[in-house]
Amino acid sequence: MQLQRIVRLVLSALILLVLLIDTSGLYKYPFVRQLENWTYDARLNFTLPRNVDERIVIVDIDESSLAEVGRWPWSRDKLATMVDNLFDYYRADVVSFDIVFAEKDESSGLEKFEELARTKLKNDADYLAALADIRPSLRHDEIFANSLVGRNVVLGYYFKTSLQEGETGVTGLLPPALTRMDAQWSERLPIKKAAGYGGNLEILQASARSGGYFDNPYVDPDGVFRRVPLVQSYEGYLFASLALATAQAHLDATGIELVVESEGTRGGKEYYALETINLKNYRIPVDANGAVFVPYRGPQGSFTYVSAHEVLSREARSEKLRDKIVLVGTSAPGLLDLRSTPVQNIYPGVEVHANIISGILDERIKHKPAWTVGYEFVLLVVIAVSMALLLPLMSPLLAAAGTLALTATVLAGTFFAWENNLILPLASPLLLLVLMFMLHMTYGFFIESRGKRQLANLFGHYIPPELVDEMSESPEEFSLDGENREMTVLFSDVRGFTTISEGMDPKQLTQLMNALLTPMTRVIHKNRGTIDKYMGDAIMAFWGAPLADSEHARHALYASMEMIDELRIMQEDFRQRGWPEVNIGIGLNTGDMNVGNMGSEFRMAYTVLGDAVNLGSRLEGLTKNYGVNIIVSETTKAAIPEFVFRDLDLVRVKGKHEPVAIFEPVGHKNDLDKSITSELSAYRKALMYFRAQDWDKAELDFFNLGRAYSDRHLYQVYLDRIAVYRKDPPGADWDGVFTHTTK
Repeated sequence: MQLQRIVRLVLSALILLVLLIDTSGLYKYPFVRQLENWTYDARLNFTLPRNVDERIVIVDIDESSLAEVGRWPWSRDKLATMVDNLFDYYRADVVSFDIVFAEKDESSGLEKFEELARTKLKNDADYLAALADIRPSLRHDEIFANSLVGRNVVLGYYFKTSLQEGETGVTGLLPPALTRMDAQWSERLPIKKAAGYGGNLEILQASARSGGYFDNPYVDPDGVFRRVPLVQSYEGYLFASLALATAQAHLDATGIELVVESEGTRGGKEYYALETINLKNYRIPVDANGAVFVPYRGPQGSFTYVSAHEVLSREARSEKLRDKIVLVGTSAPGLLDLRSTPVQNIYPGVEVHANIISGILDERIKHKPAWTVGYEFVLLVVIAVSMALLLPLMSPLLAAAGTLALTATVLAGTFFAWENNLILPLASPLLLLVLMFMLHMTYGFFIESRGKRQLANLFGHYIPPELVDEMSESPEEFSLDGENREMTVLFSDVRGFTTISEGMDPKQLTQLMNALLTPMTRVIHKNRGTIDKYMGDAIMAFWGAPLADSEHARHALYASMEMIDELRIMQEDFRQRGWPEVNIGIGLNTGDMNVGNMGSEFRMAYTVLGDAVNLGSRLEGLTKNYGVNIIVSETTKAAIPEFVFRDLDLVRVKGKHEPVAIFEPVGHKNDLDKSITSELSAYRKALMYFRAQDWDKAELDFFNLGRAYSDRHLYQVYLDRIAVYRKDPPGADWDGVFTHTTK
């Protein structure tokens, strides 16, 4: 028996090796790649210096600067003043702009003055003389360019990775390249190649010392910025990133040295990969693509920040900026230079450049050399073989201790390498350790999981497997018996389904419904919902049973909004297949419902019943009347206070005497922009006038709203009602309720 277990584990280990070895495509599995990213982030955050590098200062175009100076973009004469102050008053060493100046500054109005001089006032000698006097002060681009001449200034620009059809893809002037690569090197080095660029005005770039590109990072599938290319090629020339160009200016380095290594021969050609970039005496390790892992010092604030308006007014303390590397950038949310990083979800892009410069100067940039693939292979073989042979001979306690000891050894070796700037793979060995231990410890799994399988048989048709797993932890608490609970119900229906079905043959209609209902079901399951039934083109689902869910309303709303987003994504696929556009309406209601296995001796179904369920169905039917995708009841709205809702109406639905307040979800309070907030404020005022029977003010406000937001059918609904009520007023005792006589 023991020998059989050893053989079984050895075979299992071999299978795991085939799946996990990097050389056979380990990281094509998204979950393994994500796990490796998580282990990288954990190591990074655990070893962050968490101190301030005072050599680098960020002059921040922040909210206070925008309030003090004015909205962006600022006129170039102000930027010239900033540059003059930084060099002449504060004695900065280098000034780099994480900004591109691609368009002319016409804020002075010089073009208008010149036009007058050519036309209406061409014979006015006084005007022409005055214009000649002030003309130099109105040429803001020239003023800014003059402030850059002879100074250690690096201007930012950006590369385009692809071009739209017919797009030239080239604007402005590129700075001098680092070097020119011949066609052979350009083909055989896997450096990121640009299709176009957005450069600065020629007068500005020609006046600056150099330039460096920003953006174009390697964004991982989880949206996190971990690697940034230090070099990028365009038309055979190699260009520096903003961070590299700034470090080069600070070190007064005239050139760089590229160190490459062979990656072997493919198709009769030998290919190479970058190993390091040498800048004077500084060795910068890069990956094959010329990118570096950003050496973050800590969360935002790892560098000194100075508000831009304090530099303009010379209010900043001199010692903060003297002899410093200055990066001019923004942390203002409205200027969209925020990134998701391993150390902070919302992180200023300018501070990413600062971290790279700091890492170059400290020579603490981590490196993942090519030989780590071989290291990973050997390590996985050692782990698999040793655990397969030893674990069957150990008691459960000793096996757990041995696995922990081996895990600790792997972690210690990985952290030792990390401290020496080496990034060794950690996800695959940890995953193999866990899987091997689980394989050994779950020998009696099928016996112990019998209760779980029974539970899955009861509820597997209604709920996602994840909830079955949760229920299996205490299966005795769940049954199909009827009970009363507070829950949230969802009804979803395709609008105009009869028209759609009449225009399609049965096979196409079946394909369309499957293509629609499958992703909708995935969304509901993802948000912990239970599918009650499909009714042709409609879906009925609920939250709060069989697994209790204290946030059932919130999960139902998130599912509803995600269903609408998913439908928008599917529309393109539908168009390509020649299918008609599909729109759905969703109704949500929260309240007490009866839930359980109901039916007859011939057929049973786990479902919900009650007045609250019926109201949810009625709300879905009202969506087309108001031109909205989702309608929720007042009880659902009250359960989600962090969301903003539009008060649609007070209605009496068919089958209910008491009026019901209905609402449309707009978005999370933290995600609303000013335009939406302004629209909602104007709408609330119009609705107040309407309910007060002030038809003139209400009509004017709804008319203005309808003209500003022509795609919002709701405003026309109220304009039509006002027209009716003018002819047939509802009376002084009217409570603002509208009665719907259809479902």
